[in-house]
Amino acid sequence: MSNREALRQRLRAGLTTLKLELDDPTIEQQLDYVDLLLRWNAAYNLTAVRDAGEMVTRHLLDSLAILAYVTGNSLADLGSGAGLPGIPLALANPDLHVHLVDSNGKKARFLREAVRHLRLADRVRVDECRVEAVVGEFDCITARAFATLADMLAWGGHLLAAEGRWLALKGRFPQDELDNLPPGFKIEAVHRIDVPGLDAERHLVIIKRSFAEPSARILP
Repeated sequence: MSNREALRQRLRAGLTTLKLELDDPTIEQQLDYVDLLLRWNAAYNLTAVRDAGEMVTRHLLDSLAILAYVTGNSLADLGSGAGLPGIPLALANPDLHVHLVDSNGKKARFLREAVRHLRLADRVRVDECRVEAVVGEFDCITARAFATLADMLAWGGHLLAAEGRWLALKGRFPQDELDNLPPGFKIEAVHRIDVPGLDAERHLVIIKRSFAEPSARILP
């Protein structure tokens, strides 16, 4: 079995567990992204994950595990780094317009090459800047291991549309952060995310704007 076929089987098995269906061309694009990330990672140190199989689990499946929670047509991926979760989500949803935001020049160069290589230029944009400098309003915002919830919202809360959803990816249940949510925002839900093949805690915190009621305390 070729390495590519092994990766393909690993991705397909994970998608089945997540109850997701991607067509064959999209699966190949996801694997093309892993290939590109492997090539650039040696020089640019984009991720601590060096093994292609682990990238399928820790990057592709970890990102796609939140696909069902993405709403609307526009998404900003803040602190995108190597394009996670923004690029896997953009590949999986052809109707989604994505802004990948990162202030690191090397990472932004990789993101621009990934957008070109994966033929996403018509609906994926790279913003090489700090989150505070981004202009616009988005139906959905993602942030993966970016900062505390309070800092995320202080820097990028202005980007969330009135009925938009902020999808914050966390490891352990972030009770302290939930207790210190800034005014103007509320917790809609916290979901435990089970990523196939990943032996680690994952939680998705969904945040919305609050126009009157205070944020609720969420218990694990």
